[in-house]
Amino acid sequence: MNAVGDFEREKRLAAVAAADIVQNGMIVGLGTGSTVAYLLPALAARRLDVHCVTSSPATERAARELGIEVDSFTGPDAPVRVDLTIDGADQVAPSGWLVKGGGAAHTREKALATAAERFVVIVSSNKLVERPAPPIPLELLEYGLAATLARLGHVRLRDVPRSPDGGVIADYLGEVDDPGATAARLSSTTGLIEHGLFAPALVSEILVARGERVERITTP
Repeated sequence: MNAVGDFEREKRLAAVAAADIVQNGMIVGLGTGSTVAYLLPALAARRLDVHCVTSSPATERAARELGIEVDSFTGPDAPVRVDLTIDGADQVAPSGWLVKGGGAAHTREKALATAAERFVVIVSSNKLVERPAPPIPLELLEYGLAATLARLGHVRLRDVPRSPDGGVIADYLGEVDDPGATAARLSSTTGLIEHGLFAPALVSEILVARGERVERITTP
């Protein structure tokens, strides 16, 4: 099998392992992306009594089509806490730092990760990196966009639709020698809604599929 096929098989293995963690009665946060696409049928096949909240309209549609109960995460009646959030990642460093947002859902994904008692990341082995590197996904306000871009520097706008919440999607292309410092600088920039650097403190466990087995890695 070619490398692409190998990585797709690994995504499926990691997703199935994560689906096995879900228990009856849970509120489950569902992320976005190609690995989560394997999670949804695995979760639906277990026929558990769970309620899910999703980070994107695409995940919500796919979950509902499989018979998964989906609740809103918007408004005053939405859940305050989530028992478990499961999502993929674009980059996973040994330090526990993640880069997410290749699919432009990183703001909602971070909201679900932050609200979760337990945030489990599922990846194939090709997502492992020595350290986070650009591009780092960004979501930006349209208002004052030119000024925000000037403050950030080294940013490229993506030619993609707005986020579900109306944000402009871009990528930070500057160096990421110190992920914590870069995250702090990005977060402090007025006009930036959210960035795709996820700190180790958010992550409970990383399920990495390598070949035919799944490794469980806890963050430092």
